[in-house]
Amino acid sequence: MFEYLADLLVFGGLGFDRASHAGAALHFFVMDTAKIFALLVIVIYIMGLLRAMLSPEKVRDYVRGKPRWLARSSAVTLGAVTPFCSCSSVPLFIGFVEAGIPLGVTFSFLIASPMINEVAVVILLGILGWELTLMYVVAGLTVAYVGGMIMERFRPERWVESYVWQIQMGEMAQEAPDTSLAGRHRYAWGEVREIVGRLWKWVIAGIAVGALFHGYVPEGWVSEHLGGKDNWLAVPGAVLLGVPLYSNATGVIPVAEAMLGKGVAIGTTLAFMMSIAALSLPEMIILRKVIQWPALALYAGVLAVAFMLVGWGFNLFAL
Repeated sequence: MFEYLADLLVFGGLGFDRASHAGAALHFFVMDTAKIFALLVIVIYIMGLLRAMLSPEKVRDYVRGKPRWLARSSAVTLGAVTPFCSCSSVPLFIGFVEAGIPLGVTFSFLIASPMINEVAVVILLGILGWELTLMYVVAGLTVAYVGGMIMERFRPERWVESYVWQIQMGEMAQEAPDTSLAGRHRYAWGEVREIVGRLWKWVIAGIAVGALFHGYVPEGWVSEHLGGKDNWLAVPGAVLLGVPLYSNATGVIPVAEAMLGKGVAIGTTLAFMMSIAALSLPEMIILRKVIQWPALALYAGVLAVAFMLVGWGFNLFAL
């Protein structure tokens, strides 16, 4: 349906040539914009209905007091199914520390939360298919679990800013949530407005970059510099390229779609997606508010190495 509408508008209404660079780029932009925003609204609303009772405090309380392996598994799972992006890192980090949750578990949550979420998973399914979606989710969960374990081995507590330990978070009286159908509808629609309002710029930017890549970048150049499973330097290059960019797992999907369409290897594409979602410079700046430079450098290093291993691994074993 979305492709038909894009055909009708771009090639029929606007009269662009199907074989032209501009026509290909604009068709990609129109089709992906309609598809992604339709999926965004539907998925966020449905998940909002189900998540009307969920809050960062409940996430924190759910993880607290469990055995280490179970706490880490819970943190990774909750990070993957909750809507908290890197902007929530500071209050979540403080809340987790105050609750006595080990920092290794906290880092597992912080890795998983921006990199994997149900909205991105559904859009990945709709845009790229179940195979790449499964690869991305499994790799992301593994990186989050193992990355938190590695961080814990270095005793990162010594690098937490002192004010974090001094904060006393008193129990605040909270108004009882409205669990009626109307109350859940209001909450779900509020989630749609808030999340789409926060994401739309990055989604549009991602679609625009993907459209330009799809329409104007020659396949020969892509094959020479980024394509092929044997190009080992392409993976670290993709990870480094993602660091200065800022988006999220949803916004980077159109770029990944265009990269795969031009012949970029699966592992290189996955490494690029993960780098933008979890290793971007803005997120590092946010995390610097609560952890010192040694911990930040260790965190970035662990993720960079993990993403490169994911990329090389998938390039090596992909059919």
